Amino acid sequence: MSGLRFDTTCIGNAIVDVITKVEDSFLETEGLVKNSMNLIDEARAEDLYAKMGTAVEISGGSAGNTAAGVASLGGASNYIGKVRNDQLGAIFAHDIRATGVTFDTAMSENGAATARSFILVTPDAHRTMNTYLGACVELGPDDIDPEMIAASEVTYMEGYLWDPEGGKAAFRKAARIAHEADKRVSLTLSDSFCVDRYREEFIDFIHGGVDILFANEDELKSLYQTDSFEDAVQSIRDKVEIACVTRSEKGSLILNGDILVEVPADLSVDVVDTTGAGDLYASGFLYGFTNGFSLADSGRIASLAAGEIISHVGARPEQNLKKLLESRLG
Repeated sequence: MSGLRFDTTCIGNAIVDVITKVEDSFLETEGLVKNSMNLIDEARAEDLYAKMGTAVEISGGSAGNTAAGVASLGGASNYIGKVRNDQLGAIFAHDIRATGVTFDTAMSENGAATARSFILVTPDAHRTMNTYLGACVELGPDDIDPEMIAASEVTYMEGYLWDPEGGKAAFRKAARIAHEADKRVSLTLSDSFCVDRYREEFIDFIHGGVDILFANEDELKSLYQTDSFEDAVQSIRDKVEIACVTRSEKGSLILNGDILVEVPADLSVDVVDTTGAGDLYASGFLYGFTNGFSLADSGRIASLAAGEIISHVGARPEQNLKKLLESRLG
């Protein structure tokens, strides 16, 4: 693999998204909290699927979506995630490779089926996720290729991967290899409920070696257990090299030491489905950052990518983001 180079290697749960539109009453009947991510077992997965209406199946997974976004922008993107050698596993592998992402993780030959996430989209475009992790929990340190990590400018992980112990060990190994190669490590907090489960571990990991952090406003406030956004921002400011904090229609903030860059949201976008907005924001920023763009321009690319993804159902780009970037930003 001599001469190998990636802008990003994204590590996460390889999941096929099953997306359907529901009324708020469906969430109430099923005892679900809007905007949450719930881990479910296979029996609950079958129960929910039986109760759902017509659905669209799209390969997803948070870090997989980010990898696909980087590739759509024209970046060199690698992905590490575990699927079973079953029908959904074959679909996932085909779909992510078709986006231009390198995906060489060995499939599980036995055990749990490929993961799937039932994404319930309410009329206000918010999504509630119910995820059966399945084969994802098989990901471990042996799936981390040191040469690929060392060849990546940024190694990026989704917070959801912190649930299985093997995934946690895999990312710690990847982070060590990345830093030994003088490359950067990035983490997205993924979900406030995820932060609640692993707050102290996340704080230790972030303060101990995360270079680029992605979080939304609620996740950051949850991390530092404060109701004040300003206090949360001050708490993270000197803990990482760069923090990107999204605030929905308020845009985002990019913090780099004493530098603060405010990035406006594109309010002209007709919001259809917010699934993947944070994933594609990360795509845009990481593509810009690893290709020499300024923090402000990287933020604008991030906002553009997030705007494209919320304009349609599904968390993978429908437009070629490189062409969209050229037409919008030059």
